[in-house]
Amino acid sequence: MSSSLTRITLVTETFAPEINGVANTLGHLVRGLLSRGIAVQVIRPRQHKQDLGTQKGQQESQQEPGLTTVILPGLPIPGYNELKFGLPLKQKIRQALTEFQPQAIYVATEGPMGWAAVKAASALNVAVLSGFHTNFHQYIEHYHLGLLEKPAYRYLRYFHNLTAGTLVPTNSQCHELQAHGFDNVRVLARGVDSQLFSPEKRSSTLRKQWGVNDDDLVLLYVGRIAGEKNMDLALATYQQLLHSDERVRLVLVGDGPELPKIREQHPDVICCGMQRGEDLAAHYASGDVFLFPSKTDTFGNVVTEAMASGLAVISFDYAAGHEHIRSGNNGLLAPYGNDSQFMNNAITLLDSPNLLKTLREQARETALTISWDSIVDEFQLRLITAQTKDKRYACNKTAGRKNRATV
Repeated sequence: MSSSLTRITLVTETFAPEINGVANTLGHLVRGLLSRGIAVQVIRPRQHKQDLGTQKGQQESQQEPGLTTVILPGLPIPGYNELKFGLPLKQKIRQALTEFQPQAIYVATEGPMGWAAVKAASALNVAVLSGFHTNFHQYIEHYHLGLLEKPAYRYLRYFHNLTAGTLVPTNSQCHELQAHGFDNVRVLARGVDSQLFSPEKRSSTLRKQWGVNDDDLVLLYVGRIAGEKNMDLALATYQQLLHSDERVRLVLVGDGPELPKIREQHPDVICCGMQRGEDLAAHYASGDVFLFPSKTDTFGNVVTEAMASGLAVISFDYAAGHEHIRSGNNGLLAPYGNDSQFMNNAITLLDSPNLLKTLREQARETALTISWDSIVDEFQLRLITAQTKDKRYACNKTAGRKNRATV
């Protein structure tokens, strides 16, 4: 059995250029592996009609050396039409794996394509790790499918226990899954690109486009604008602050099913749509306070991106907030589900400019310690561990905050 990796396969229902936390995380992992000379095969659904590759369903060499993509048919996810779920094309996936000959496979999503990949890998005797990137069992409640929450959780447990281990972004998620019967759960933390996301990207021109002055307070939200992200709390927080100070503005960056209603009911809210790269970095840095009202995210890469951009983050004490924010030092946390405290934290910053300045500076300092490079190294280690059938999996109490965990 090999102690190193030269070829791995990643199976996912979402990947760049799609914009979401899963695609963002996988993009960093893939780029990190390629930079280490590891060949990567990505198997994913077709994202749009022009996303055809060289031949339908065949491998397509990408511009990045060492990266090969297998594009297979997909269908829109109900309630999330901009993303696709892959079909359970076990034979096509098995053929792709046979041609590529990976030493290990990472299945990032639990849909039909992921299930087919796990079964195909088992038939080929290739080690598989899975990732728990999205709380789909919680999301479905927001799409009026609450009766399916328990069956969804059972399916997720069944799916992940077919693999050699499950990677999660935080210790709290690790302990939660273990308590619900998930086997071999380990923490793989998240990094942040502190060069791209930086206070230096702050733009007075952009703020003028928003119609705000230098001394106005800009509340920023970045992400999917949908019910599962708890947008009502973000809007309520904004209204509460606006009642106290008319110089407060709310800027939303992103798209989603709730956006048309927000535009209609809250015409004073500044909606910027989807942003990427340097434009996204400028939007982050041009805000002042970042609102993360979600109660369903497994992590929330936007939190660390906001911290790297020098924003004071207001979050519940869970996910990325729990991992990286020390309340009162580099951000403000509310107990999970305590909406009143969440809003009170925002009011505190409105009345305390010196505290706001300190939180912003300390947030940036914290982000500078969070490196994707160490995360990619650990990801390699996890795949090697799975490849050698090593079952020494357990939650690590320090993983996530220090970007490391032991095998």
